[in-house]
Amino acid sequence: MKYYQIDIETTAEGIEIVIGKLMAAGIENTAVTDPHDIELLMNRKESYAWDYVDSVVTKKMSEDPKITLYSEEYSDVEKTMRALHELSIEVRDGIYGEGVDFGQLRPIINIRDDSEWKDKWKDYFKTFRVSRHIIVKPTWEKNLEVKPDDIVIEIDPGMAFGTGTHETTSMCIELLDKYMEKEDFVLDAGCGSGILSIAAAKLGAKKVLGIDIDETAVEVADENIILNDVSDIAAVQYGDVTKGINISTDLVMANLVAELIVMITPNIPVHLKENGFFITSGILLEKKAMVLDALESCNFEIVEICEKGEWCAIAARKGGEE
Repeated sequence: MKYYQIDIETTAEGIEIVIGKLMAAGIENTAVTDPHDIELLMNRKESYAWDYVDSVVTKKMSEDPKITLYSEEYSDVEKTMRALHELSIEVRDGIYGEGVDFGQLRPIINIRDDSEWKDKWKDYFKTFRVSRHIIVKPTWEKNLEVKPDDIVIEIDPGMAFGTGTHETTSMCIELLDKYMEKEDFVLDAGCGSGILSIAAAKLGAKKVLGIDIDETAVEVADENIILNDVSDIAAVQYGDVTKGINISTDLVMANLVAELIVMITPNIPVHLKENGFFITSGILLEKKAMVLDALESCNFEIVEICEKGEWCAIAARKGGEE
């Protein structure tokens, strides 16, 4: 099968803006290669019992951040070109402030065959510890040594977001481990590969529902839930948390981006029981105030803010009706 690979070189400050612009154009499945993330991981390697960043990956530390997307449809190439053109004009006109640098924003487009890449991404996904209790391992790695109280999550992310290697996922799991009670009913808004839903189930949730607007993510998450033998606890469905979901849960988690979190926050209280927790992640530090304002305006009490690198996660508790 032939497909288009589009690479966009940008800067660290441009990553979220470019992704947001692509999402607004209908391009949602993107992959980010950020050398800064690799550097942060390498600086923490003494905390782990094994090296989990391959030497091939470390070579990328001197490169510029890059956003990559794949599509079978040429219309997605056209959407990307228009989005980048619009963004270039906005940068030129000072919409994002004076002196900002988003890089050249010049897309490199190649026509590929899926035999070139269908397993290549596996070179970059290794077993690692995401929190005190949880280890994430790819399905193809064997002979893992674990401690008696370790919880192992097996993941084959495929084309869905969420291997757990990023700070946003690890912070979300850490807060989940801290604030989720045994027998809680948990909602995973934007479940991606299902890693957070699986973590909740293995940490003792009574019931977990993952929802996503990406049908591919729903399929991948469902497969991973079955793989981890938690299908009696966790389920996933196609849907939008802002409409058509009528449930009341003890905890909602959303590892998205700041703008999406702000958008869905007014819809979260109706899905939460009194004093229930809303855990959000995927928030750049520079966007933290925006999310805090959205949470507080919906009568959430801020309980804890975690920060790693340039990212933060927030645990908030639902307050009483005003």
